[in-house]
Amino acid sequence: MQALWIDALAIGVGATAVMDVWAVALKRFWCIPSLNYAMVGRWLGHLPRGTFSHTAIGQAAPVRDEAVLGWTAHYAIGVLFAAVLLALAGQEWVEAPTFAPALLAGVLSVAAPFCILQPGMGAGLAASKTPHPNAARVRSLMAHTAFGIGLYLAALLWSTIR
Repeated sequence: MQALWIDALAIGVGATAVMDVWAVALKRFWCIPSLNYAMVGRWLGHLPRGTFSHTAIGQAAPVRDEAVLGWTAHYAIGVLFAAVLLALAGQEWVEAPTFAPALLAGVLSVAAPFCILQPGMGAGLAASKTPHPNAARVRSLMAHTAFGIGLYLAALLWSTIR
């Protein structure tokens, strides 16, 4: 079990970093903004206070260290998704990663923002309350596809150095 979490840590952090590099490229070359992880931290910071859903997270009261909380959660969630992939794909996959399971895991992981984060932050189910829901959905899907590609690339690298 400990090996699974070590593998998940390495692969999940690597995959999340790939997702973040994708976001930086989108912003730099196409002026497409990324998710503000401080707002994720703000949403998470309100959960212990009993508030799961906000009308608009940007209008909610700030939470102490919300940016740190949001970024930490972003990477922790990446590790958690990697752990799910590893638990389902098995140790053999870690030793010889293949592309399809990683990509599938990345694409399926978009269900989390569609069904949990976006509604909780006031954007509605699958960004339905945003000004351009389809554009928001495509951006989320692209980000999570990048995460899936990152799962594969990080696993390939990890399989050579572990």
